[in-house]
Amino acid sequence: MPLWRDHPEAWHEVQPGVRRRILAHAPETMLVLYHIEPDRVFAKHSHRHAQSGTILEGGGRFEAGGTTWTVGPGDAYYIPPDVPHEFRSRKAERSVIVDVFVPRRDDFLGEARRPDEP
Repeated sequence: MPLWRDHPEAWHEVQPGVRRRILAHAPETMLVLYHIEPDRVFAKHSHRHAQSGTILEGGGRFEAGGTTWTVGPGDAYYIPPDVPHEFRSRKAERSVIVDVFVPRRDDFLGEARRPDEP
């Protein structure tokens, strides 16, 4: 069973004020941790992967498929494949979000570390 540990070099800035770390992955799934600074936009995008996530800290406005929600700690969501979505963090606090992608985001593999332990 692979185990990934946190390392400073595991973090990547993917947009100004948006950092992510690939926590774990296998061909079937990928777990990703985001730190989004206050008053930032994670730009609208879509992908072929189903995406589920939860807000651990902070929050903001989440828009998906033409619907907008205000989200905060403990809120969770599901975005079907190919649905455009974006996140706008609150002005006063950083947001911490965990996302699960099914299947794995192969386009993120360049950021992923090898497991630290088999």
